[in-house]
Amino acid sequence: MAQTTLIILKVLMILIFTCWVSLWVLKQTEFWTRKWKKAEQKAAASAFGYNGLDFVVYTFPVIALAITGFIYLELKQRESIIRQGRRVITSFSSPLVVNRYAGILSGLQILASSFFIVFLVWTFYNRISNDFKKMTPVKSFKLKLWQYKLFRMATRSGLLAEACLALLLLPVLRGMSIFRLLGIQFEASVRYHIWLGNAMLLFATLHGAGTYFIWGMKHRIQDEMLKWQNKGRIYLAGEMALITGLIIWITALPQIRRKRFELFYYTHHLYIVFIVFFLFHGGDRHFYMVFPGVFLFALDKLFRILQSRQETCILSAQVFPCKAVELTFPKDSRLKYTPTSVLFLKIPSISKIQWHPFSVTSSSSTDKHTISIIIRSDGEWTNSLFNKICVEADSEADQRECIPAALEGPYGPATLDFLRYDNLLMVAGGIGITPFLSILQERASNFRNGRNEYPAKIQLIFSVKKSQDICLLNPILSQILDFQTFQIILKVFVTQENQIGKTLREVLKDIPDMQILNFRTTGYAIYGSDRFLLVAAITMISSIAFLLLLGCFNHFIIPSAKKPSEQKSPSSLIDLLLMCSFAIAITFSAVIAIMIKWKRLKKELSLSSDKQNQAMRQRLLLEANRNLDEHEIQFGGRPNFQDLFSDFANESGGSDIGVVVCGPEGMNESVASTCKLSSQILQRNSKEKNTYFSFHSFNFTL
Repeated sequence: MAQTTLIILKVLMILIFTCWVSLWVLKQTEFWTRKWKKAEQKAAASAFGYNGLDFVVYTFPVIALAITGFIYLELKQRESIIRQGRRVITSFSSPLVVNRYAGILSGLQILASSFFIVFLVWTFYNRISNDFKKMTPVKSFKLKLWQYKLFRMATRSGLLAEACLALLLLPVLRGMSIFRLLGIQFEASVRYHIWLGNAMLLFATLHGAGTYFIWGMKHRIQDEMLKWQNKGRIYLAGEMALITGLIIWITALPQIRRKRFELFYYTHHLYIVFIVFFLFHGGDRHFYMVFPGVFLFALDKLFRILQSRQETCILSAQVFPCKAVELTFPKDSRLKYTPTSVLFLKIPSISKIQWHPFSVTSSSSTDKHTISIIIRSDGEWTNSLFNKICVEADSEADQRECIPAALEGPYGPATLDFLRYDNLLMVAGGIGITPFLSILQERASNFRNGRNEYPAKIQLIFSVKKSQDICLLNPILSQILDFQTFQIILKVFVTQENQIGKTLREVLKDIPDMQILNFRTTGYAIYGSDRFLLVAAITMISSIAFLLLLGCFNHFIIPSAKKPSEQKSPSSLIDLLLMCSFAIAITFSAVIAIMIKWKRLKKELSLSSDKQNQAMRQRLLLEANRNLDEHEIQFGGRPNFQDLFSDFANESGGSDIGVVVCGPEGMNESVASTCKLSSQILQRNSKEKNTYFSFHSFNFTL
């Protein structure tokens, strides 16, 4: 029954998404324009006016997709991983393009990008060709033929910017269902957000520059640029939106973002100003096309703010010899999350505004009351944190003073596609091991509980610069070394050292002991994000409240008109009422969420000690040391992925193999190229036609 419900919900989401995409395609045709004008005229006489029609047709499909997604995720949590459809997953996730400029592009990424580019080209061509056929020059400007064509091309560039803006905020919805349903890694989703932002600013600049050029040709810049019309496009608002967007874009460049994070952080909040001026410039009808992203982003931001207000403290810290630290925080035992989830951390004593994402290294199945992350000192913020921990380590107290922290998340996909494979190759470089730690811990938990929901055979290729970096494996080292029980093969490559004849046992013995610090803790154990059904309900209530408020404002404030084109009220007044409806609906949702949060926080959770987990980890590590000889360590060179992949394919017995990599960009590209080449070689070999390498990557470069 549950599986049937999930299938129905999945089909429903596909239909909703298809309808929404079809609307964007049909919207560019003359047929749709004629039919839509008639529909708006009929809707104008209703209580909600044409606004209600625009909201239901253009905006609500995406909101309905998010709501359906939350229900799907709630039911999906109760289902185990099903190993089926691997060939389809493999085909779309495999790298088709690997080079230093484009990076690593899978079939699905190329398909989606190509479709979007074709849509933009078709939209521009369709609109321009219709404009050129009509050839209705702007009489007030008295334009020549080439000037008119250039003016129309600049105007239609604004439509392309609008299409990019419609998708711009969707990739950065951390807690909403669209992000989790697609299983997009946070860093990858930020990359899509950057691509869309760059494209939007490019088209918006062409739109503004082309318009200014024509104004300059006719000596009308001073007359036109300061206009705030009662009807139609408000030029001044468009100029302010473009200037705001360019400021956001400049301060978001990597050179500025990494060195002046506070400047990037504050100026990025100008997106509110940008969206408001876009509404005034484009008008409410165009705004409904981009409103789904704005609406869902506002709700996502609301849930994140409410969650991050709850302060906690560091429960314990483990200092590694490689200038890294593992931080452990208390959590609610009911908080569950998938492996590779991301936790956002803020230390107010270091910075009151900076939130930094880190992969969760613990498993919610094994660590009921704690959640852990590993942070390597590799920047101003992380250096400050490491130094603060080291200062506490130098003190002789058994329990150090509390270090207040704020947590947000964890966020992660509903399921992980690469865990559906029977055999798994993990490739990690340095701190890139952290996403895999939670996977291995959860798999070990499944083995202890008699469940085999994860790949039966796993090979972990770990490449580090110095031998002391191997200590990053400490949280899961006991499971890795217990080869007989968990069947995890570890192959370590130390690239910048040459210790001839040393075994893994000898190397681990030479690594200095890690220092464990326990802190006095005050505050709350984190609860994580709200339940999916609760978020779905609040999203539904918000959309209904917005529509009702819009209807009330239309009925009592805006004079009725038989046709939308005959509306006597200034367009800016209609835009203001739309903003008021949106603000009140979000505020109403915030009140509901705060009441639920307050009721849940009335009962403070007890903070449990982490000493028991630390003792168990050390005991398991001692018991597993007898299996050290099953694992390999090599010095003085990087791993030869071609040979390693070939050997693992022979050992796995001819099945689809999931390959997951996390490390420097060069390593990711090398593994992607090897996957592509190895799969082609195996497919040509008649004996191993069923063997295929499916590539998945994690990228921490923002």
